[in-house]
Amino acid sequence: MPKSRLRRKTAFTPPPEKAPVRLESPQWVGFLMVGLLLFGLAWLVTFYVVNASDKNVPIITDLHNWNLLIGFAFIAAGFGVATRWK
Repeated sequence: MPKSRLRRKTAFTPPPEKAPVRLESPQWVGFLMVGLLLFGLAWLVTFYVVNASDKNVPIITDLHNWNLLIGFAFIAAGFGVATRWK
């Protein structure tokens, strides 16, 4: 039986180098995250202080218990921005 021809393998060529991955987030992400978290906390604290003192603050007293949703929405947005922080 005749012998088949041997194939020569080409020399290994490594893949091209990739640019290094930047593992930093923009500076505004940290400030926005902290700002949203603190604003949500301040909104909730203001709501509870106004309710405890029976003062008439126009925006806070008009929204009643919707203030809880607004405060927690700002805090949740802060946590959402925190997922972008590296």
